[in-house]
Amino acid sequence: MAKLLYAFSCSIDGFIAGPDGDMSWLTPFLGPPPVDLIPRIGALLVGRRTFDGDDPHRGGPGEGQAFGGGWEGPQFVLTHRTAEPAPGVTFVGDLASAVSAAKAAAGDKHVNVLGAEVARQCLEAGELDEVLALPVPVLLGAGVRIFSRVGPPVRLSPVGACWYRVVA
Repeated sequence: MAKLLYAFSCSIDGFIAGPDGDMSWLTPFLGPPPVDLIPRIGALLVGRRTFDGDDPHRGGPGEGQAFGGGWEGPQFVLTHRTAEPAPGVTFVGDLASAVSAAKAAAGDKHVNVLGAEVARQCLEAGELDEVLALPVPVLLGAGVRIFSRVGPPVRLSPVGACWYRVVA
């Protein structure tokens, strides 16, 4: 059964995007996605702001594509707004339905969660299984945090380099 994985690149001071969702800070650090990540992904669960957001691959050959063109497959966008149909993209109005559909599409692979707000919702719903944090050697100082939540600490257990299992 598919697991939900929140995989993200972040600045050393804990930001996944700059002010107003700016992703241009990441462009100089882009390289191929981690070799062990891409084959493990069967579907994406994406927040609407992330789906509509800035693209660190802007102006390059992978612009507008998941992982800069390094991955193809079904994407499920969690949104309450109507949207124009897009190939390979399904817009879903509630978290439970989005998670269920993404897991079904992923089969025995991971559902990669993209977007801090969707990741937070998955965590609070008890759906998030693993976290892969890919730190980038830069201090942004402001922007979109990895997580913004109130509550007790969430324990993580190491699975591999920068890869953690959420401990219930």
